[in-house]
Amino acid sequence: MVSPRYRALSVGLVALIMLTAFEAMAVATAMPVVARDLGGMHLYNLAFSATLAASVIATVLGGRWSDVRGPLPPHAAGVTSFVAGLLLAGLAPTMEVFVAGRFVQGLGAGLIQVALYVLVARVYPGSMHPKVFALFSAAWVLPSMVGPAIAGFVVEKIDWRWIFLGVSLIVIPAALLLWRGTAGREVRDGVAGPAPGLGRKLVWATLTAVSAALIQYGSALKLAGLPLLLIGIVLLVVALPRLLLPGSLKAARGLPTAPVLRGLAFGSLTAAEVLIPLMLISERGLTPTGAGIVLTIGALGWSAGSWIKGRGTISDMTAIRGGAAMIALGISLVTLVLIDSVPIAVAYVAMAIAGLGIGALHPTVSVLVLKMSKEGEEGRNSAAVGVGESVFTVVAVAVSGALFTAAAQNYLAGLIFAVALAVLAFLLAPRFAKPAAPGTMEGSAS
Repeated sequence: MVSPRYRALSVGLVALIMLTAFEAMAVATAMPVVARDLGGMHLYNLAFSATLAASVIATVLGGRWSDVRGPLPPHAAGVTSFVAGLLLAGLAPTMEVFVAGRFVQGLGAGLIQVALYVLVARVYPGSMHPKVFALFSAAWVLPSMVGPAIAGFVVEKIDWRWIFLGVSLIVIPAALLLWRGTAGREVRDGVAGPAPGLGRKLVWATLTAVSAALIQYGSALKLAGLPLLLIGIVLLVVALPRLLLPGSLKAARGLPTAPVLRGLAFGSLTAAEVLIPLMLISERGLTPTGAGIVLTIGALGWSAGSWIKGRGTISDMTAIRGGAAMIALGISLVTLVLIDSVPIAVAYVAMAIAGLGIGALHPTVSVLVLKMSKEGEEGRNSAAVGVGESVFTVVAVAVSGALFTAAAQNYLAGLIFAVALAVLAFLLAPRFAKPAAPGTMEGSAS
């Protein structure tokens, strides 16, 4: 699928993504045991929020750093921070230290993600970008399938600490393989000038990260968390526009629509995936394993959608608009399973459809953002998309969960909201247009 000339680099890229994906999937399985062992159930949600908050800050920093100095320095810093966070979490004597380790992990993960995007732009020819981003999507499939099972085995038979310590031992060889793949290959240094206002950007990033954490944490506390939720929303309204591209919240045609479009699509699917397993277990009597298979099928659909788009058989706009429509259709079909007479198989088919949709849409947006960016601004624009995706997802999960709770645990309320987000992404898709020249904001749909 990828030219032999880029094989070592591609294997290194995929290995790093698989490891970060595995850690993300495994930690959810291990967290109940971690919190119990460290006596920190009161910090349970913060262990997740800390990682998200740090990744938002690191994404903004890494984007500008990559534009100014090239992608390799922030990537090296990201790997170092990610490993340090894994070690800190794996060796944590208290829950407070564990949360600090998760924060350091988030810094590393944010730097790695945006640096990899810029590395793709600087090393691979444009014709290969769809295939590379399809590989990125496929790299999430195996961790989605086996991550929870492996984590469960390690927690039960060995020690939860080895989930973090074990990954830390593998990340460094994967990073070395990636750096070896860049040896003897021109990796363009940054072409942007100094970064005036970066300090202010980091302040806004910090406020956005705090607001996202407050929204996530506050929504989990139900009525008691309402003050935190409101404070988070106010901070978000003030800070988020400073981190997105000019005109993003107005869905201005072209690049500015990208953060909102992908945030709505990914947030829609994630909000649904939070509710669907619980719905299948409580309403239809599935085991946790059976409910988990539904999400695994969605991950396989994601990989298949990315593979289809990577072959170039469908247009960019078909992938984006059709992908949003498939997400909306898939989540809508899942709601039918609330009717007892509807076979459970409908849920599996529905998640396959939704997975195909996000698999086509997600990498296509990444490819077009690089194509539409001026040279030296790939990092800034990729960072804006990453921030938009993270924050919109947190808000989507929080709002869908709040609707579910407010409606007396009515799954339909939360899932309808998720469908509405996907429909909105479908309506906005034509505004994400391919401009006539790199970096311009207007153009015709591709």
